[in-house]
Amino acid sequence: MKRGSSFTIGIAVMGVLQMCNPTSAGISEAFDAYNVVWDSPSKNSSESMPVGGHSIGLNVWVENGDVLFYMQRSGSLSENGEYLKLGRMRLRLQPNPFENGSAYRQELNLRESTVEIEGSRTDEGKNIKACVRVWVEIDEPVVHVDIDSETPIKVSAFYENWRTNDVELTDGQYGGRFGCFSLAGYPGKVVRHGDSVKHADRGVLFFHRNPDDKLIPDLLIKQQGLEDYADEIYDDLKHRTFGGILQGEGFVPDGTEDGKYLLTPYRAWKLRSEQASRKHRLQVVTHIAQEPDQAAWEAHLSARAAKAAGNQVEARARMLAWWDAFWKRSWIVPRMEAGDRDSRVWRAGRNYQLFRYQLGCNSRGEYPSKFNGGSFTFDSSLVKSGKKFGPDWRQWGGAVHTAQNQRLVYWPMLKAGDADMMKPQFELYRKGLPAARARVKEHFGHAGAVFSEYASATGLALGAGWGWQGKRRGRGAEIPFGDPRADATKSYGAPVEKGVMANGAISYHWESQVEHAYMLLEANRFTGMDISAYLPFIRESLIFFDEHYQKRRVMRDKEPLDENGKLVIFPSTSCESYRGATNPSDLVAGLSACIESILAQKIGTDADRSYFEGLRKRVPELAFGKAKNGARIILPAASHKRYGNCECPQFYPLFPFNRFALGRDDMKVFQDSWTYGTFPKNMVQSWHQDGIFFARMGLTKEAADYNLKKLADSPRRFPTFWGPGHDWVPDHNWGGTGMLGLQEMLMQTIGDSIRLLPAWPDDWDVDFKLHAPMRTTVEARVRDGKIVELKVDPPERKKDVVIMGGRSELLTYLAPKLRFLGPFWSLLGRVFCLPTRARVRAREKRKSKWETARSDDAVSGGTKGVCPEFRRSE
Repeated sequence: MKRGSSFTIGIAVMGVLQMCNPTSAGISEAFDAYNVVWDSPSKNSSESMPVGGHSIGLNVWVENGDVLFYMQRSGSLSENGEYLKLGRMRLRLQPNPFENGSAYRQELNLRESTVEIEGSRTDEGKNIKACVRVWVEIDEPVVHVDIDSETPIKVSAFYENWRTNDVELTDGQYGGRFGCFSLAGYPGKVVRHGDSVKHADRGVLFFHRNPDDKLIPDLLIKQQGLEDYADEIYDDLKHRTFGGILQGEGFVPDGTEDGKYLLTPYRAWKLRSEQASRKHRLQVVTHIAQEPDQAAWEAHLSARAAKAAGNQVEARARMLAWWDAFWKRSWIVPRMEAGDRDSRVWRAGRNYQLFRYQLGCNSRGEYPSKFNGGSFTFDSSLVKSGKKFGPDWRQWGGAVHTAQNQRLVYWPMLKAGDADMMKPQFELYRKGLPAARARVKEHFGHAGAVFSEYASATGLALGAGWGWQGKRRGRGAEIPFGDPRADATKSYGAPVEKGVMANGAISYHWESQVEHAYMLLEANRFTGMDISAYLPFIRESLIFFDEHYQKRRVMRDKEPLDENGKLVIFPSTSCESYRGATNPSDLVAGLSACIESILAQKIGTDADRSYFEGLRKRVPELAFGKAKNGARIILPAASHKRYGNCECPQFYPLFPFNRFALGRDDMKVFQDSWTYGTFPKNMVQSWHQDGIFFARMGLTKEAADYNLKKLADSPRRFPTFWGPGHDWVPDHNWGGTGMLGLQEMLMQTIGDSIRLLPAWPDDWDVDFKLHAPMRTTVEARVRDGKIVELKVDPPERKKDVVIMGGRSELLTYLAPKLRFLGPFWSLLGRVFCLPTRARVRAREKRKSKWETARSDDAVSGGTKGVCPEFRRSE
């Protein structure tokens, strides 16, 4: 619980605060301290640094004297739905300043989104010193490598590709096809076609072009009986071609050579500088398009490459300006004493910014930043030794986006002020709406749209989840829609209802479409974003539940509603955990939240709002019960038949659906639900959200302890390359939940209210700037538990600010005057909850063992064996 008595200060008392800009000074200095600096080269790609921009992510490292980086760009989707890398670059300098024994420095400059690598050594009495700078443009998808040296040097550049031939992808549990998850279990052959690479125009041209005889989406359309709607369904893989050209002034082709990196053979196409020089410039210009004519695709790439060759100075200036504006949007900067960079609090603040940076590298992406690695994955064998599938492979697929995970990557963008970067996630649902609508019409015979938990741009159900005619992921005998044997408890091989997936974990798990509808409504509430293009998705996602469950009840009980005029939502699931559920709490809360937001914001037409007024009355109530000791608790559903995962959907009314708020509602029911509930707790890895729930419940100590674990350094060289947890490395929903945890500790925004410091420890000094609804920003400095400076923009929103917690004015006044009590001060501090620097340092020291040893709880997630990685595959 929060130490001492929380108290609320309304706007009338806020006159004691300094209403000025508190944070412009010192933030740049803090961000410079967040730069990641290494003083030695890396062992392999797992010790790489992320850098990027536009829609490109690079993993940069130095190994055995060579500078290497993987290149990945959003939209690089193969014919099978794999998310493929563009290739690997290798740079070799002659003479080489990075060979063993060199003085070495590698730095990720956050404010400039640049990796700088410096090396120097003495060779035959000559000092060899050079700097390699790697960065990505923001307006165009172009990678730059700038090499500067004190003496003239030569440079060799290698474009390396390991997909030079067609390869059949293996099946089996988590085999090669797991990287194109929709085709896992498919009884036919799955082939990844090779890339095309050649020297051209004094550079290296490379690309992957999806062939006409691809499996997706045609195979899935046939699998799901939607042939009559084929022309309506979005095909995002047809003619898709992605690649680029490596070029540099003064570079010429230098043949090819074969090699092997770790377990993966490759071929390298080489360029070399014609002359030794103090300055060398290389670019990798990329292009992605669904272009029917390959020659036209190459012409567009050539035009882009010609523009990039003469545009470097202007491009870098625009890139630096964009990142400067990005960092000025928002920040959370814990302020520790000088020398306290080893503290867990400081590291949590640093890692918050590092992970936000990783998300910013896909600001212009065609597709969302994927929860299972984003654009920064590396060789699969370095994540798990048994995964010998090369650099492209990742668990849980590439072209499908697990909605329960993806949402946690995108929710923190609202308070971070990055709502413009949310569009790729929303586009999945806009593009997929025709197929989602067709599924309902064909299989259930009513209006609305239904989306798979594994969302894709096609809108079709996950092929592996639908099930195949075979032993692996088998679809059992199909029974009619409404058959009473369909109770949301069965899985592969069992009788399966028409229109429903065979995978029992996700067959009736449809809450995510409601949550993404609510995310859109919240984006509109926060920023005024134009969501008109997404209104059909919002409308039909909600209509589905109204029509679907009225129709089911008529089939069962002759009446569409229960005796209270409410929907009976069964069969269903509460998240993936509580199967065979009736009126699941996550879905009930989501429906109510969406409807109230639509009505409050006057979204849609008068007819729409009239319909939703009626639907609001039909949505069932949340279910409550009693723990064994008699305490009132909230239930995950009114009832359920089977438990099968480790989620906490009974807390979704708190987050993300904002049905309850500190200072407005009694939180004891949620606190008791947490205390007496028997679900798994204290799991830190991946998507677990305990830290968000703790903050929403006002449990300051618990929120602080949990979120420090969540945002602790990863066990890898780069601090925010978390995972694999349940997913992969770097685990982006791990970072998203960590960001949300800190944000919710500082500011909660339910309705018009802006509640500050609802769960922030009094002894954590911090500067922050966050975004609130109605285009509002809040900047503050917090010292010794008090907001000492505050700026709210626009100023008229100050009336909605409520300060919660913190130290009282009386105790703040008395604190320095009581120091003469000497030995009694510590006791008084504990009684009155007064922070001292000594107590802060003591707390940090007590926890240093955890931080240095990297306890199993922090890395593997606490409760072991409860939530296996195969939870969705069964």
